[in-house]
Amino acid sequence: MLNETFLSVLKNEGVVSIVSWGIDEPHIVNTWNSYVNVTEDGRLLIPAAGMLSVESDLAVNGRVKLTLGSKSVQGLYAMGTGFRIDGTARFFESGAEFDMMKGKFPFLNRVLEISVSELKQTV
Repeated sequence: MLNETFLSVLKNEGVVSIVSWGIDEPHIVNTWNSYVNVTEDGRLLIPAAGMLSVESDLAVNGRVKLTLGSKSVQGLYAMGTGFRIDGTARFFESGAEFDMMKGKFPFLNRVLEISVSELKQTV
């Protein structure tokens, strides 16, 4: 599901916006493309040190939406492209993947795992 254009975007720095929603209004947090790690089975692992609003929302609604992009990757019509991701998410605090992420990002205290259900190139 994660195509080569998407993986190329992750190799270029840019902002990732993560939208979650529980009972109240949506919350948006940001991270960096370079912080997103793709597992062999296509899950996204993102280091988390804050993201408390996302964690609260996930207790009510496990769905998230993300957007990310890079002006350095060829898009559908010109240079620059972006993606919208729909998926489900959870946080975890232990295990081999946690240890791997902690080695890369010593500041994290949890890992946000996103299982992608839809990936759409937007530009």
